[in-house]
Order: sequence, then C-alpha cells, then structure tokens
Amino acid sequence: EMLESNNIINFHGLANSSSYHTFLLDEERGRLYVGAKDHIFSFNLVNIKEYQKIVWPVSHSRRDECKWAGKDIVRECANFIKVLKAYNQTHLYACGTGAFHPVCTYIEVG
Repeated sequence: EMLESNNIINFHGLANSSSYHTFLLDEERGRLYVGAKDHIFSFNLVNIKEYQKIVWPVSHSRRDECKWAGKDIVRECANFIKVLKAYNQTHLYACGTGAFHPVCTYIEVG
C-alpha cells in the first residue's frame, strides 16, 4: 500500500553500507539523526529529502591497527555510530566504535 501511494522516499545514503542502526528523534529541533558507518545524518522532519551529514571516520592509524589484528578492513575497521543522545539545547552526545577503540564526542547542532 505504501508503495502504491507514492509516499515513500528512498534514501540511498552510503554506497555498500546498511549500517543504519542508531536513531534519535529530536522533535524540538524537527530533526531525525541517524548513525551509520563513519557518518551521522541529520534529516529535516518537515522535508525528509533535506538532510545534512557529518563525516566521522576512524584515523588511518586506528584502521591499520584493526587490519593488523586480523579484522576485515571494509566491514569491521570503521567508526560505527552506536550512541546518539540529546545533551542540551545545542549539542548531541555521540559515540562510535572507532575500529575497536570506542570514541565519544559532543556535536554542535545549534
């Protein structure tokens, strides 16, 4: 039914990735934040086609360490965003796997 109603918008996001596992609905700002592999997307709830993305990859040294540990460099040695939390009126708190070296930060969303 949804397909027939033409109310579906496809998001093609990142090539070769289906790692969209972390979501934060921020009704106050009218945004939907989506954590993915090396990225955080911010969608406008009024016009979902409008979005911004923050690129947050791991450092080359962390990626190399991960590879040397025998992990798959494409599927495992990345920064998979696992935590998105509204911190205050201007910032989000975000954490990622950091290629097996977890990392967290505050992101200004103004």
